[in-house]
Amino acid sequence: MSDEPELPETMSTYLRLRGLEPTPYRKKKRRRRADDGENAPFTPGRDPRGLGDVLSALTHSAGWEAQLSREDLVRTWDEVAGADTAAHTRPVALDAGTLTVQADSTAWAKQLQLMRAHILSEVLRRFPEAGVEAIRFVGPDVPSWKWGPRAVPGRGPRDTYG
Repeated sequence: MSDEPELPETMSTYLRLRGLEPTPYRKKKRRRRADDGENAPFTPGRDPRGLGDVLSALTHSAGWEAQLSREDLVRTWDEVAGADTAAHTRPVALDAGTLTVQADSTAWAKQLQLMRAHILSEVLRRFPEAGVEAIRFVGPDVPSWKWGPRAVPGRGPRDTYG
């Protein structure tokens, strides 16, 4: 026997049930499966996510945010510029941070040049990922005499109709 005084049976049962004293009986231990953490229940990231969250994560990981933002800018031009302005203009190019907007007439292009700061601030507020740094307004396409393989530098036709 041991040198320790023996405890009464009720006290040893109490200590054994409280887990303070090892039990003489061996418990059969369950072998736990190794968890990789991904499939464990009640862990962060296990809640279902909405379709918008999944698509946002996909576009971010694929690097499509800037291109999609540019497409949204063109698609919602009437909301950005206003319905009246959008009826007479359309965005035609975005190159090196400069958005080129074509107007129906030179008068509209000149008026929009005066409103450039307001339209640019609205574009930057709604679509910061688009990469727009400046806006250029141009008039309508007009026929040019300076094209073709035999074009020469100069002022163009002068007294042709006369």
